[in-house]
Amino acid sequence: MSLTAPPAPRITYGAVLGSPYVARLLGGTLTGRLPNGMAPVAILLWATASGSSIAFGGLLSALYGLSSALAQPVKGRLMDRHGQSAVHLPAALLNSALLVALPLAGPYGGPGLATAIVVAGGLTTPPLEAGLRALWPSVLPNPRLRHAALALDTGTQGLLYIVGPLLVAALASAYNPAVALAVTAALGLAGTAAVALAPPSRHWRPEQLVSQDAVQTRQLATPAVLLLFVSLTGIGFAIGAMNVWSIAMAEHHHQDMLSGIIPAAFSTGSFLGGLIYGSRTWSGTTTRRLMIATAAFLAGWLPLFALPGPYAATAAVTVPGAFLTIVVACAYVTTDGLTPAGRTSEAYAWLILAIGAGQSAGTALAGRLAEQPLASAALPAAGAAFALAVLLAARRRLGPTGQRQRGRHKTP
Repeated sequence: MSLTAPPAPRITYGAVLGSPYVARLLGGTLTGRLPNGMAPVAILLWATASGSSIAFGGLLSALYGLSSALAQPVKGRLMDRHGQSAVHLPAALLNSALLVALPLAGPYGGPGLATAIVVAGGLTTPPLEAGLRALWPSVLPNPRLRHAALALDTGTQGLLYIVGPLLVAALASAYNPAVALAVTAALGLAGTAAVALAPPSRHWRPEQLVSQDAVQTRQLATPAVLLLFVSLTGIGFAIGAMNVWSIAMAEHHHQDMLSGIIPAAFSTGSFLGGLIYGSRTWSGTTTRRLMIATAAFLAGWLPLFALPGPYAATAAVTVPGAFLTIVVACAYVTTDGLTPAGRTSEAYAWLILAIGAGQSAGTALAGRLAEQPLASAALPAAGAAFALAVLLAARRRLGPTGQRQRGRHKTP
C-alpha cells in the first residue's frame, strides 16, 4: 500500500469567489478603485473643456495621482490604529464631494482653487487596495484560497486602467466631463461603502503587539523591508517607462490607438498571468518565486531592444505583463512576513507608494528620452534590471530566516 499522501484538491476561482464576503469585497474594491483610472482622465478632460491648456490639465491629473500615492502610508497607519471603516468611509465621502465640486468651483476660483480641490481629492482617496490585502487572512484562513484570492486581486488591477479611461471617454463624449466626474465620484463612494460596511471590514483589527516582543518588532523600516521596497521602485519604473514608450510608438507609426492598445495588452497579460498563477500550488519559497518572476519580468522586456513594429510590440509586452502579477503578489506575501504585527496596512501602503514613485520616475525620464527610440525602448528593461539586482543583493534578508513570524488578524 502506498503511503504517499493524495494530492491536494485543485483550487478553483469559483471556490474563492464562493467563500463568504469574497465576491463583495473584491467587487467593491474594484468598483471603489475605478476612480484611480477615471479621475485623472476626467480631470484632464474637464480642464481642457473649461478653456485651460492641456499642460495645466496634465498637471492637475498628475497632482491627483501623486497626492493619492503620497497619502497612502498615513492612511494605512490610521487603519492599523482605528480600523478600516473609520478611514474608508470619511475618505470616500470627502473624495466624492471634492470630485463633484471641481466643475462647480473651478470657474469661480480659477486655477488656484482647482489645484487645491484636485490635491485634496487625491489626498482623500480611500486606501482600498492596502485594506483588502490586510483583510484576506481573516476572510480566507486557508492559505491556498488566500493565494488564489491575492493573485486574482492583483491581476485584475490593470483592468481598472483599461475600463476607467474608456468609461470616462464615453461619458464625456455623450454628455460632458462634469458628468464623467460625477459618475466617478458615485462609483468610488458606492464601491467603498460596499467594502467598509461589510462585516469583515467593520470588525477587522490588526493583531496587537505582545508586550515582550513590542520593543523588538515595532520597527517597520528594517533593512529587509527597505530593500524590498527599493526594488519595487524598479518595477514601477518599468511600467511608467512603458506607458510613455507606447505613446512614442504611436507617434512614430502614426497610429494613435497604439498609446492605448499597448498598455491594454500589458494589463491583459497581467490579468491572465494572475489567473494562471493563482489557480496552481507552487513549490519553493516565496522569495525564490519573487526572484524568478522578476527575472522573467526583465527577460520579457528584452525584445524591445530590437525596436519591433506595432503588432510585435503589442504581443511582446504581454510577456512582462504576465509576470507582473506574480512579482507583486509575492512582494505582498514577503512584506507580510517582514512586517511587525499591527502594522500590516501601513506596510502595504508603503509598498503601493514604492511602485507609484518608481512609475512617476519612469514616466518622467521616458518623457525626456521619447525622441530616442532605442533609449526609450530600453528603459523598461533598465527598471526591471534594477529591481532584480536589488532583490539578489537582499535575498538573504528576504528569506525565511530574515522574516518574523507573520501576524494574524482577528476574524470577525
